[in-house]
Amino acid sequence: MTKEEHIQYWTSRSQRDLETAKSMFRSKHLDWSLFVAHLAVEKILKGLWVKNNESNAPPRIHNLLRLAEGAKHQLSDDEIQFLGEVNEFQTEARYDDFKYEFYKKCTPQFVEPYLKRMEEFQQCILNKLSSKQ
Repeated sequence: MTKEEHIQYWTSRSQRDLETAKSMFRSKHLDWSLFVAHLAVEKILKGLWVKNNESNAPPRIHNLLRLAEGAKHQLSDDEIQFLGEVNEFQTEARYDDFKYEFYKKCTPQFVEPYLKRMEEFQQCILNKLSSKQ
């Protein structure tokens, strides 16, 4: 696959995951909605990583802050805090030790603002991917 095809792969997977996260939100699977939205952000950052690096294979990591750094995306202080919080969703939804506490925390009022911000972040990275810089 070409570099552009790799980027398109990560972009399309990210967009699909975000739509899945929204669907899970509507069906009241709120904890999993945040987990899948984390995947959407992870995948869009992997697309940016491919664009800004020689290799077409991004690292097999889930840490959004490390991915952004490797993708050469300058994060604002607000984005650093936000992505740090979002990083926790993949751990808390995945592991039994954290699951029930995370489930209880995931009210619509807690989840909806995060989904909105993740969608905005995804769009920001999509804009970077479509620019020629």
